Amino acid sequence: MEERQALMSFAALSQETRLGIVRNLVVAGPEGMPAGAVAEAMGVSASNVSFHLKELERAGLITQRRESRSIVYSANYEALSALVKFLMEDCCSGHPKVLGVTGGNAGCCSTDSGTEQQHV
Repeated sequence: MEERQALMSFAALSQETRLGIVRNLVVAGPEGMPAGAVAEAMGVSASNVSFHLKELERAGLITQRRESRSIVYSANYEALSALVKFLMEDCCSGHPKVLGVTGGNAGCCSTDSGTEQQHV
């Protein structure tokens, strides 16, 4: 992920409702949620959630598809994974203790007999 895309993603996630929407869509899984269900889950109006969904889609964090008369939104797991990887790609550069904070499996580094290795 390029820095510009990461900045757009972080900007989109820096608002409480949008962060909540993404978290709800991650939990919903690949089948996603219709816009009305997203609004209900977030406790906001349909027009309010529509604005936030548009911002998240513009940042590439969610996708939409039409099912009959509904628009169903889903988390873009590939983009979210790339964002996490962007944050963690240098996690072990001289800081092996970070491995413990990330649970030892951040997808970026591991220890093998006390040495650090970068995963590709």
